[in-house]
Amino acid sequence: MANQAFSVDLNKPLVFQVGRLGEAYEEWVHQPIITKQPPRFFANGLMEFFTRTPWWAVPLIWLPVVCCFVLSSVQTGTPIHFAAAATAAGVFGWTLMEYTLHRFVFHIKTTSYVGNTLHYLLHGCHHKHPMDGLRLVFPPAATAVVLMAVWNLIKLVVPASYAPAVTGGILLGYVMYDCTHYHLHHAKPNGGLHYQLKRFHMNHHFRNQEKGFGITTTFWDRLFGTLPPESTKKVTD
Repeated sequence: MANQAFSVDLNKPLVFQVGRLGEAYEEWVHQPIITKQPPRFFANGLMEFFTRTPWWAVPLIWLPVVCCFVLSSVQTGTPIHFAAAATAAGVFGWTLMEYTLHRFVFHIKTTSYVGNTLHYLLHGCHHKHPMDGLRLVFPPAATAVVLMAVWNLIKLVVPASYAPAVTGGILLGYVMYDCTHYHLHHAKPNGGLHYQLKRFHMNHHFRNQEKGFGITTTFWDRLFGTLPPESTKKVTD
């Protein structure tokens, strides 16, 4: 009962407070605060710095790495058209990773102090502060750790000459994901595919967080029955 009575002070660093919400965390984190002013996460300036990443850092850092991976496949003797196909397969594989991570990891239910704190750092902060442009994309350090794990896994299941291109495709898919995600929150598309993606994603944030887990595509939401209702028409800027 004491946990339920705890109130987060938004004027103080948030990360070490949210764990104390206990079972009330799930409801609190899905009551968004619409402001472009980024909240303070940590009192320590260095720790705070590493939680903030401008969107343009993602393509600036990772697109050259994508090129290196794909070029590595070509240099091993893989024909260019096969390397391109492997890269495309990696991009497609990323869309399933994107959906799976968002649905089953980013939206895991937590009640403990550690669970709430980790979830808030991973994804809860984005639902609480959906217009925080400096915490909308993944920090490069976290991406590098995940990339190393993915690269080592791909080498186990994909032929050596194709593994770099597939990994490059997965990384390219990630870059597209983060850039698209930022665009959906901060751009105002008038129509077309981006308008539809924004409509579905805003539904996920402001109406039903149990639907609409795809960011770059609705394919997996359609396949697994988690597409938001077509009747949702309003798009939140």
